[in-house]
Amino acid sequence: MNFFSRVTMRRLFAPQHELSCSWFLWRRLKLRLRERGRHRSRESGAFLLGRREGGSAHIVDFVLYDDLDPHALDTGIVRFNGRYFSDLWAICKARGLTVVADVHVHPGGSGQSGSDRDHPMISRAGHIALILPHFAAGAQRRRDIGVYRYLGSKQWATVPPSERRQFFHIGLL
Repeated sequence: MNFFSRVTMRRLFAPQHELSCSWFLWRRLKLRLRERGRHRSRESGAFLLGRREGGSAHIVDFVLYDDLDPHALDTGIVRFNGRYFSDLWAICKARGLTVVADVHVHPGGSGQSGSDRDHPMISRAGHIALILPHFAAGAQRRRDIGVYRYLGSKQWATVPPSERRQFFHIGLL
């Protein structure tokens, strides 16, 4: 009997995290966001795909917004055309995954803009949105990553900086 399966190890080392991602995937995601953002000249973003286990979600893959909607980043900010959601759902079905969160970058800090608040990428209560400051450049502490939970009716709950490390785990999984 193997007591050291990935699920067992995750429960030992990240038992209370609501969202988790391997360090390797997170690093690749940030690199792709910087590339698609033309190295600090425009916003970029991605849907984060994964699996849910109980009250937590584990990110295992991502789909960049402009891989679905080729014009999503043309204006310098994210403007995703909803007609491309059918492509996203087809990808999720083919990979046996679900959208567990979304992420996009901002030029400055990680606060939500009015547009972010009014136009959630997934308008379902409980959805998690992450915002990376400084176009995802450099090392970023989890406390500096904006973490927001959609409550419905254009209302959001902000995960306070002091709780972000416990909420979102990035590491070996």
